[in-house]
Amino acid sequence: MSNAPRLTALDALHRSLGATMTDFAGWDMPLRYGSERDEHNAVRTRAGLFDLSHMGEITVTGPQAAALLDYALVGNIGSVGIGRARYTMICQESGGIVDDLIVYRLGDNEYMVVANAGNAQIVLDALTERAGGFDAEVRDDRDAYALIAVQGPESPGILKSLTDADLDGLKYYAGLPGTVAGVPALIARTGYTGEDGFELFVEPQHAEKLWQALTEAGAPAGLIPCGLSCRDTLRLEAGMPLYGHELTTSLTPFDAGLGRVVKFEKSGDFVGREALQAAAERAETDPPRKLVGLIAEGRRVPRAGMSVVAGGAVVGEVTSGAPSPTLGKPIAIAYVDAVHAEPGTPGVGVDIRGTHEPYEVVALPFYKRQK
Repeated sequence: MSNAPRLTALDALHRSLGATMTDFAGWDMPLRYGSERDEHNAVRTRAGLFDLSHMGEITVTGPQAAALLDYALVGNIGSVGIGRARYTMICQESGGIVDDLIVYRLGDNEYMVVANAGNAQIVLDALTERAGGFDAEVRDDRDAYALIAVQGPESPGILKSLTDADLDGLKYYAGLPGTVAGVPALIARTGYTGEDGFELFVEPQHAEKLWQALTEAGAPAGLIPCGLSCRDTLRLEAGMPLYGHELTTSLTPFDAGLGRVVKFEKSGDFVGREALQAAAERAETDPPRKLVGLIAEGRRVPRAGMSVVAGGAVVGEVTSGAPSPTLGKPIAIAYVDAVHAEPGTPGVGVDIRGTHEPYEVVALPFYKRQK
């Protein structure tokens, strides 16, 4: 078994664009093409183009596909309409988060589950195991798709010039089959940047043609290629969780402030129901730490794992931190003891290499686009 990183269908193209490449979850991925700040600002003000082919697509089909997903995941997947998508999670029996997912309903008995790159195999194995007793098939489709995202306020106009699909009628968290620049695609209005945008699932053989068409169509609107580095600062500003940082197996969705994705009202049992019921009650009466935003008063950048402090005591931990191009200040997401989690709580800081730097506690997200 080779330990060499996997390459996306766009690998040669990224290198021809001078991308700085990095190993991400076993894939060789573009980190940046030029300036991370320029790429970030392009997505906020114009448009950016991303290769997300490292994401893990898993297809679930069969008469009991919905029943299987309702049992295997915490969301009410049976209630998702054809052509719609839902953000959900897969949890352990103990309630710990295995991964956060987007599930697209493609047909009566056909769903596509999109897992994070680093968890794709774990999610595939869990779904396969949980499928026992259901009339449904779980299929690994990671090699069947390349995934290209165009994100930012100019993205609808750019995409409209390349497709006759009804983009105006395509709501947020919906997907429809169409043709973009002559390439058959699943066009989804989803993203991880806090901006309007689209994710295009296509066959790997068509990825380069689609990327080039989007590049040409987007040039007049200021679209540029963007790497994973700015994707992280964009999602951080938008207060979106990242698996392995804000979400882990040691946390339940209620610990992460995402209890809304757990649907106890759906019929039948689901994996983790009992533990999650207990976690929900605990979160109401005796909340553990809460997920908050922190904005630096100074210039020093907080990093994951650093301690949040107040009154000389450790009261939390930073899960993600970076300079925010939009706010012009360093920001962080952190789990903080409930007593210090209210926006504006005085005396909260981050221990950065022995110095307690002052930080303002704020509600997430840091940034919300104007509709």
